[in-house]
Amino acid sequence: MNRTQALGRYGEELATRRLTATGMHILARNWRCGRTGEIDIVARHGDTLVICEVKTRRDGAYEHPMAAVTPRKADRLRRLAACWLDRSGIPAPLGGVRIDLIGIVLPRRGAPLLTHAQGVA
Repeated sequence: MNRTQALGRYGEELATRRLTATGMHILARNWRCGRTGEIDIVARHGDTLVICEVKTRRDGAYEHPMAAVTPRKADRLRRLAACWLDRSGIPAPLGGVRIDLIGIVLPRRGAPLLTHAQGVA
């Protein structure tokens, strides 16, 4: 595992802990659908299915993680959500499907800064 992959895994672990602490139930992590891509975290929040994209950055490196969901990325996440529902066998949730983004910035010193934006796409 290279440094970028390790950083991503660390961010996904932080995100999973945060989602669980807010009452979400984690259904899957790093779920792949062929060439369409990967869902970082699939969770249930009440009767809503949550597809969560996690972006982790070191402080000062690249753009802020909250700028990561472009319209193209949002379309891909919607297709992945449909694929997950189709393959999981779970009926369409009463609360619908929501796409969230968790952005994590790791400062040079101190605790990670985590932002959770709900319904970004």
